[in-house]
Amino acid sequence: MSSKESTIKSQKTQIDDNDNNNNINKSNEIESKELQSKSTKKKSDFIQRTIWTIVMFLGFVGIISLGHIWTVFLIFICQILTFKECISVATQPSKEKNLKFTKSLNWYFLFTTIYYLDGESFIHSFNHLIFTNQFLIPLATHHRFLSYWLYVLGLIFFVATLEKGHYRYQFAQLCITHMVLLLVVFQAHLIISNIFNGMIWFLLPVLLVITNDIFAYLCGITFGKTQLIAISPKKTVEGFVGAWFCTSITALILAKLLSNYSYLICPIKDLNENIFSNLNCEINPIFIAQIYRIPPIIAQNLKFDNIIIKPIYFHSLNLASFASLIAPFGGFFASGLKRTFKVKDFGHTIPGHGGITDRIDCQFLMGSFAYLYYETFLSNNRFNVGSVLQIIVGNLNYNQIEELIERLSLSLYNNGIWNEEKFKKIIEILEN
Repeated sequence: MSSKESTIKSQKTQIDDNDNNNNINKSNEIESKELQSKSTKKKSDFIQRTIWTIVMFLGFVGIISLGHIWTVFLIFICQILTFKECISVATQPSKEKNLKFTKSLNWYFLFTTIYYLDGESFIHSFNHLIFTNQFLIPLATHHRFLSYWLYVLGLIFFVATLEKGHYRYQFAQLCITHMVLLLVVFQAHLIISNIFNGMIWFLLPVLLVITNDIFAYLCGITFGKTQLIAISPKKTVEGFVGAWFCTSITALILAKLLSNYSYLICPIKDLNENIFSNLNCEINPIFIAQIYRIPPIIAQNLKFDNIIIKPIYFHSLNLASFASLIAPFGGFFASGLKRTFKVKDFGHTIPGHGGITDRIDCQFLMGSFAYLYYETFLSNNRFNVGSVLQIIVGNLNYNQIEELIERLSLSLYNNGIWNEEKFKKIIEILEN
């Protein structure tokens, strides 16, 4: 090989080396920019998520402070948005474009169900107001009958709008709609009942689910090694168990703090009640400290044989156990639904957090359990003036009501509650 050819070959090799180096540098620059972009995006998402977490927290505290009715309004909004997100995830837009009334029927069944279920809650909680109002009495007395016909009309309209070639899709949509109504609206109705029973029965379950979610994440990243469930690969057994322990401790602290305020433990009586109202009620015994005898086997090693403690502490531990061991499966169910329809989030309602459903998927299951637990083991208000009034107005005619008033007046007089003058005045009014 001549020196000229050797020089040319050497120059070509150098050019190739320079090109390779340039390509490597360009590749490194691209990778560096991508890493910077990902880092910037993560930082931006974290800031956005943090800001909206603070906004949601302050908004939640503000709504709780405004009163029971505003809290009920919050549940209304959440159940409507959750319904919208769940239906949207399961909808096939390409087919729905050819159907005029699919969406309308979905919303019709939603508001019919809300009218029936939440109407029942309002009638039960405010019967002392409703059954003294001439306009509301017939609506309340025939509430279930009216609700039934609203539902039947929706069913008739559904059948009338069935279109050939879309039967399977339309019936699938009907089934999906009713499934969401059962899982979302029915359980939201029970949560509203919790609010009417006393704000603590809404607030304590909500805070326990939030606490469990936080500690499941912290314990999972700290100790997590064993996968808990395939549908959520990031969930670990260690995080699950650790969160249960931490949530139980938090439940005792929350029970102590929340049970000291009448605003939180008293059932609602007036639509205008808020945190500044001077609420008074007959306190449920579970909020009053009681003496508990310690088992002799344990007491013999201690210097005392009984303790004085509020029963709410024991009940809060039961609620904490459900929030830790059962309620998370509401979230797993939602994760399975998202994977089925191949979506990351149910929506983008809350910046940085996804949809409303992504944030409250466990709350519905927790709320329904809290309602059933309260009604089964804790309620001491099964009969009151309002509920008796509802029975009287709904089942007696005016002559029978007058007779009842006369007999009640006689009972009050015979037991020394009324004097003779007051008793005679009532009888005179009834006779005239």
